[in-house]
Amino acid sequence: MVVFLGLKRLRGYSVGEDFIFCWYFFPQGIFFIESQYDVIYSLFAYSDVKPKVEDLDKELVHRYTQNGSLDFSNNPTVNEMEDEDEDEEMSDSNSPPIPYSQKPAPEGSCTTDGFCQAGKDLRLVSLCMEQIEIPAGFLLVGAKSPNLPEHILVCAVDKRFLPDDHGKNALLGFSGNCIGCGERGFRYFTEFSNHINLKLTTQPKKQKHLKYYLVRSSQGVLSKGPLICWKECRSRQSSAACHSAKPNSSVSSTVTPENGTTNGYKSGFTQTDAANGNSSNGGRTTTSSSTPARPMPHSVSPRPVYAAGDQASMSSSGPPKKRHRGWYPGSPVPPPAIVVPVPTVRPLARTEPLLSVPVPQSMLTGILQPRPIPAGETVIVPENLLSNSGVRPVILIGYGTLPYFYGNVGDIVVSPLLVNCYKIPHLENRELEQLGLNGSQLLSVENMILLTIQYLVRLGPDQIPLREEFEQIMLKAMQEFTLRERSLQMSAQCISVSPGQLPWLARLIASVSQDLVHVIVTQNSLAEGISETLRTLSEMRHQQRLPDYVVAICSSKIRGNEFCVVVLGQYQSRALAESMLTTSEFLKEISYELITGKVSFLASHFKNTSLGDDLDKLLEKMQQRRGDNVVTPFNGDVNECVSSQEAAAMIPTQNLDVDNDTFQIYQPQLTVARKLLSQVCAIADSGNQSLDLGHFSKVDFIIIVPRSEILVQQTLQRIRQSGVLVDLGLEENGSAYQRAEKYVVRLDNEIQSKFEVFMRRVKQNPYTLFVLVHDNSHVELTSVISGSLSHGEPSHGLADRVINCREVLEAFNLLVLQVSSFPYAMQTQQSRISSANEVHWIPLDSVEDMGSEEKLYFGLNEYSKSLQWGITSPLLRCDETFEKMVNTLLERYPRLHSMVIRCYLLIQQYSEALMALTTMASLRDHSTPETLSIMDDLISSPGKDKSGRGHMLIIRVPSVQLAMLAKERLQEVRDKLGLQYRFEIILGNPASELNVASHFVARLKSWRRNEQEEWIPRTYQDLEGLPCIVILTGKDPLGETFPRSLKYCDLRLIDSSYLTRTALEQEVGLACCYVSKEVIRGPIVALDLSEKEHERTSVSENDSDELLIDLERPQSNSSAVTGTSGSIAENGVSSSCAAQKQSFQNAANSSRLDEGVTPESPPGEPLKQECDSLGHQMASSTTSKPSSSSSTSRTFQWPGQPAKGCRGLHVSLPRIVILSKAAYCLLGAQRSGQLPSSSSLLPHADVSWVSSLRPFLHKDMTSEEQSLYYRQWTAARQHHADYSNQGDATGSRSFHPRRLLLTGPPQVGKTGSYLQFLRILFRMLIRLLEVDVYDEEEINISHSENSEITLSERDPWPDIENFGKMPFDVSVHDPKYNLMSPVFTEKLAGIKQEAKKDAKFEESRKRETISMMLTKYAAYNTFHHCEQCHQYMDISPASQMSDSTLHAFTFSSSMLGEEVQLHFIIPKSKESHFVFSKQGKHLESMRLPLVSDKNLSVVKSPIFTPSSGRHEQGLLNLYHAMEGISHLHLLVIKEYEMPLYRKYWPNHIMLVLPGTFNNAGAGAARFLIKELSYHNLELERSRLEELGVKRQCVWPFIVIMDDSCVLWNIHSAQEPSSQPMDSGITSKNVSLKTVLQHLEATPKIVHYAILGIQKWNSKLSSRSLKSPFSRCHVHDFVLLNIDLTQNVQYDLNRYFCEDVDFNLRTNSSGLLICRFNNFSLMKKHIQVGGQKDFNVKPKISVSFSTPILPLQYVCAPDSEHTLLAAPAQFLLEKFLQHATYKLFPKAIHNYRSPILAIDCYLNVGPEVAICYVSSRPHSINVNCEGVFFSGLLLYLCDSFVGADLLKKFKFLKGATLCVICQDRSSLRQTIVRLELEDEWQFRLRDEFQTANSSEDKPLYFLTGRHV
Repeated sequence: MVVFLGLKRLRGYSVGEDFIFCWYFFPQGIFFIESQYDVIYSLFAYSDVKPKVEDLDKELVHRYTQNGSLDFSNNPTVNEMEDEDEDEEMSDSNSPPIPYSQKPAPEGSCTTDGFCQAGKDLRLVSLCMEQIEIPAGFLLVGAKSPNLPEHILVCAVDKRFLPDDHGKNALLGFSGNCIGCGERGFRYFTEFSNHINLKLTTQPKKQKHLKYYLVRSSQGVLSKGPLICWKECRSRQSSAACHSAKPNSSVSSTVTPENGTTNGYKSGFTQTDAANGNSSNGGRTTTSSSTPARPMPHSVSPRPVYAAGDQASMSSSGPPKKRHRGWYPGSPVPPPAIVVPVPTVRPLARTEPLLSVPVPQSMLTGILQPRPIPAGETVIVPENLLSNSGVRPVILIGYGTLPYFYGNVGDIVVSPLLVNCYKIPHLENRELEQLGLNGSQLLSVENMILLTIQYLVRLGPDQIPLREEFEQIMLKAMQEFTLRERSLQMSAQCISVSPGQLPWLARLIASVSQDLVHVIVTQNSLAEGISETLRTLSEMRHQQRLPDYVVAICSSKIRGNEFCVVVLGQYQSRALAESMLTTSEFLKEISYELITGKVSFLASHFKNTSLGDDLDKLLEKMQQRRGDNVVTPFNGDVNECVSSQEAAAMIPTQNLDVDNDTFQIYQPQLTVARKLLSQVCAIADSGNQSLDLGHFSKVDFIIIVPRSEILVQQTLQRIRQSGVLVDLGLEENGSAYQRAEKYVVRLDNEIQSKFEVFMRRVKQNPYTLFVLVHDNSHVELTSVISGSLSHGEPSHGLADRVINCREVLEAFNLLVLQVSSFPYAMQTQQSRISSANEVHWIPLDSVEDMGSEEKLYFGLNEYSKSLQWGITSPLLRCDETFEKMVNTLLERYPRLHSMVIRCYLLIQQYSEALMALTTMASLRDHSTPETLSIMDDLISSPGKDKSGRGHMLIIRVPSVQLAMLAKERLQEVRDKLGLQYRFEIILGNPASELNVASHFVARLKSWRRNEQEEWIPRTYQDLEGLPCIVILTGKDPLGETFPRSLKYCDLRLIDSSYLTRTALEQEVGLACCYVSKEVIRGPIVALDLSEKEHERTSVSENDSDELLIDLERPQSNSSAVTGTSGSIAENGVSSSCAAQKQSFQNAANSSRLDEGVTPESPPGEPLKQECDSLGHQMASSTTSKPSSSSSTSRTFQWPGQPAKGCRGLHVSLPRIVILSKAAYCLLGAQRSGQLPSSSSLLPHADVSWVSSLRPFLHKDMTSEEQSLYYRQWTAARQHHADYSNQGDATGSRSFHPRRLLLTGPPQVGKTGSYLQFLRILFRMLIRLLEVDVYDEEEINISHSENSEITLSERDPWPDIENFGKMPFDVSVHDPKYNLMSPVFTEKLAGIKQEAKKDAKFEESRKRETISMMLTKYAAYNTFHHCEQCHQYMDISPASQMSDSTLHAFTFSSSMLGEEVQLHFIIPKSKESHFVFSKQGKHLESMRLPLVSDKNLSVVKSPIFTPSSGRHEQGLLNLYHAMEGISHLHLLVIKEYEMPLYRKYWPNHIMLVLPGTFNNAGAGAARFLIKELSYHNLELERSRLEELGVKRQCVWPFIVIMDDSCVLWNIHSAQEPSSQPMDSGITSKNVSLKTVLQHLEATPKIVHYAILGIQKWNSKLSSRSLKSPFSRCHVHDFVLLNIDLTQNVQYDLNRYFCEDVDFNLRTNSSGLLICRFNNFSLMKKHIQVGGQKDFNVKPKISVSFSTPILPLQYVCAPDSEHTLLAAPAQFLLEKFLQHATYKLFPKAIHNYRSPILAIDCYLNVGPEVAICYVSSRPHSINVNCEGVFFSGLLLYLCDSFVGADLLKKFKFLKGATLCVICQDRSSLRQTIVRLELEDEWQFRLRDEFQTANSSEDKPLYFLTGRHV
């Protein structure tokens, strides 16, 4: 609970800015044992920072009403005070108004009343007829100026900051625009009132000075409207503040999260957090009153809610609050302090470890009554503390109660940096174990104090305390204690320090700090220690040395030990105070210092050079001395001059190969694009119906980028170069260039309209899959709500408004892809992206992976590791000399922000370096060596180059105002020194386009040769080769790519304000790029810059991590990731020179780049250019050449394909980065092989740690593991866009199912990757509309029987008379039987048998397929969904699976000799196809139509589809193939697969085979279908006979169709043309319905046994259609007459060729088989399921497993052979296919002497022919006269086969016999019955069995030889 205390103002006096009140926070139920009240005090900000006016009423009004925390309107005391307050406001007779010192107007601005400072008229009388344009959401209001009572001034104010009709709901703060000059974005009313010249004598308040709404009359005249109703708002504010202050006194509190960021939004205080003791609160209020204080109710102020680790700070650094009414600054004597009574809570006695203890609920109810505070608990801050000492002390809240501060509180800062380290959260046992702790041993306060002192002692002079570092120390200490306790079995008491020991132990530890850490111990309160410290500080003399830290310990008997740390170090106190501001806040602070002229002292200091000369006068002199001449632009020394006209006209003589239009996709990008695609497929397959890829036929996209004009242009360039718009079919080739702009949108105020257009496209195109790419998505992640409250940058909340809006979340055809190099802000507990949907850049884990990559990525880790390379010119540098200069200046100017000082110094450094290198050598010693060498390189490199090429230097200046200042100043120095044609100075402002001088543009154009006249550089990459300084400004770098000529990044301004991982790493990310592999292998060769360094370079040899790896590899022209010393442009890289075999030594493990590339293309094979380009990214290399200059460099251009010999010179180098000391310490790994310290920092300013006790990131963590870590240990802050995603009561949070996150290091090529992803996503969608079908020509054409009977080509159906006279073609033509024994015909006997291709090779050969587009008549698998067939496919939510009913159906089979029970699963919707018994329970039969039925809208035949292993992939959706008509379709499935098929096909009728058939083959399914169908035909005949239908009228046909039939075609021969050419055929796609209805309409159909169609192939010619009907084999899709074929059965044991066997038997029975050649069937190539071979394994598993060959599938009976777990029939058939040479040696390649097979067709290998003979009487057989058989095959022969039959056939001498029987006894009986021993000779060892165990019923066979 938060209690606000106020003071009434004393008559005649007031307590102004000099009294701070505390927010008392009583966590609901939590106290730390040491009596930490959890009371945290407020802060105040710098007293001389820009006033933040809205802080007056910033939180209170809004929060108390919005969040419903408290409302005192019914409280009588409060109401009394409200009235009192009102009176005071209206006429304050008690005291004179307080003078308000308004700051002076800027020089030269207008100060006339009624006009703004720009001199524009604002008076209503002047503007009443004007048409005034105002932005959406703004209103025109009238302001009253005290100096112009008769006039109203017109202003535009954001209506959110104005009250509604009831005086409620006005947001706190202000946002307004000036109507006169059009200036926008005034965030403070103070600032605005100054601008419109209100000239107030009292504190500006919007409530007081904005009086009326302005309205337009019907005539269009603007006039005064109703009063603005502020009253309710004000009174509510007053009530909230308990009326301790007058309405215009400040009531403000800022709560800064974690790293001290002050955010202007608050939330209601929630009990949960109070219960966890997680909020530290502070606020500062300055109040005054005219009556003495009296007890009064205290309002309970709601605070922001933070999770346990949230270092909610109360500081305010930030632009400080406005001055309050009271004594004004400069009053010499502070008034006597009236100490307000404060409720105090006394501690519980300490008996337990430091854990949270619940407090009774009753303590928190009701209003707490105050009690007086002893005077000892207050601290008076001495006057002029900052002025006297030059230090603004920072008080780090420790443990216990901080005292009250008053007096000169502007000169101190209170920081909550470490406060949460001392609040040990309550952890579950599981979490404690994970941390290696045990619940009883947590740290005592004494131990925490000692650890704190030890930590401070250990810190270096240029380090500041870091929360994360200290938390690690605390955790290690706890782990140590736990270990000691476990090993010594000691109790906690033995380890803890007694309070008596504490003071001397503390002093002992501090004694080693060389007086940098002092300890003060007091007895009564912390106030004594703090007062003593501040007093000493204020009295100290300048030469005295201060300690950096004073640790104040209060060792009180009553309250136990308490402590805090007072930071006095000049550097440390400033760094800590500045680090408490957010980036936006310190940029505002800098801007304020510049606007108010506070920097004038500093500026005047820098007016002189370091030698004391007046800089401007010196430059003037130099300019006069030079006259009209300037330094030669290039190809000449700095001392050579030419006239400025000549310089402007100079054009390079030598062209550079600047090729910006080649855009390639490199292997790593391709791999990542595929990862993205597979993740999208995973979302589609996840079963939660969130994405249906089958629904879409097109891809469209939009890319949203942060507010950077250059980034927009860069992205447009990539889109144009990649050709993605044309590839996706979005734009025509000609218009794509112009139209690209609509695909890239910037997050600015115009985004709303553009985005609405995009969302309309999304809604209007449901069959297009849209991808919304949010690039650099970590930038500006604030929520819409907080954006409207924070009055921050205009982009606040825009991303949230777009990405998280309801339309985006609900659009089923929209994928959101967030792309970021620093994704940590999106990886919190509240993340909206599932961790499964994160796609991480591929790490380069092994040297082999580098493959043919010419370039390797050089990122943050590599920079950090390079510090251990031991080279003399490191890549990461800290300019120590510069830092020393900065420190001196910081002491001199304590009130200015350090970045201002650093910037001024940097400008001076560069200016003097320029002068030193051109005209004033005496200045050399005053420039730091770093600055001098950079400038030397910059201005000398164009001089050595005929083309004028040079380097780029980036100077990073986050503040726009400072950047503009730097640019103007450096430009002035450059121009006066005559260097304006030598190098360019460019302001890199995200808000504006590049501005390059025309002569430099001309130079760039001449390098490019073929650019259009109007070409200008639009991106940094366009500046390739231009010698220039880019002053890069803006809050964050936004992902812009720099050219490969970038050589230096100056980050000396990036210091301790950048204490989050994202902020720091994104700055260094500017330098990341792709570099030549050699650089990483042997850094010394490439990177030394001077002669001296050459001599003393050496790689540190004892480096533990050193690896020597040979990267030798064959030459390859697939230069996958090439890059730059420049950058790979987020997007990639360019070609590099051909690889040469060369290996380098690798220092410090650098070859193992953590981020890199994994090429997959084999050497020598160029990577397929799936995207056409990636930006030519190579670096100029710098090699050293001995010279007297401090560092010289020669530049080499890198041509596309240099000669092999010149390899050494063409090296892409990493950029050189100059850092501030603070950043350098954080980025360098502390010990070799560790992560840089920056990685342990808070990941992002918008998130907070969940707990101060957590494991730490370690160096082996992949980015996936880091993501999981952050998701567990960080939470979104209240203003974060994800904060609202808090999850439900169960704690599960909602992830957006169609949102992905692509993360990869900066400049690694992510843009190219996601553009490639769009391309392959489109290809895949098209691919989903395509299908691979078999495309194989028919086989055995040459030996098919010629048909003697010619049929008319035009007949749609065969004439049965003629057709019956055609001979049957026994040859098999289906190409799937390519490896099968040919069937003997007389024609085959005449063919010379050539040796077939090796069967093993053929078997492994992939069958030919071709890709076809699916049509509207295709059969589909389970992945197809569409509006039409979803009823057919899916069950509606109302009907569940249980709506299907299971029915047993029993019939007796003569073949099986027993009853068979099948099960039908019949969905309710399909029951009409069946007949049930009267009771409706028993299934009687399946309805059949009549032969005479002529209904055109039905197909008469039931369709049976056997399917196995293809519950997802089987083409079982016949809805479209049947054109949506009703049909009877039965899936025939095995019992064990029933649940799966039932799940995927709930609306299908299933016929489930008995469990005994689970391992059976295709023959069994077809056998049972046919048996069942015949039995059903008999039942139907009986049923319909009773209804008077003749038996023969019942329809006797069924369709048996494979589950891979996908499309059907009709072919018709074209009219023969006059040309003798093949007239060809036309074919078109038709539906299955059309085909079946055509077949079913065949005249006299009941006389045909089987009807079928041919298999499609792409070479179907008119020749094959000469005869429209063939009498031959049909396969895969047959219309079967079950009546005629009653006595011909499928062999139920068969696994292979069951249809050939059945066709031969049907034909030999004299039945007709007809194939319709004008129809064809396409079969899909399905890789899973179907008739697949068993995985044959030993029955008893053995430890070693070698593959079992088919010849091992049989063995001698009773042998010790390994028995196999596979069906006997399967083993036999596979054995026969492979044992031809053993079984039938005489038949091999001898078609004249085939093998005689009686009553069966078995495949015995393609080398031998089989002559099929039926033993049945009257059967039709092939003519065997004169044929000598080379073998005899008898397979399970029945009684029709007798000895007499066999004696009719002749055999060759040595012919072989194979007799196969069910068991050994029937084998012997068969031998005897057939009298085989008369003609065949048998040996005992010729008997075999399949290698099954006896319970698996092996088959036996005997071989013999003809005698």
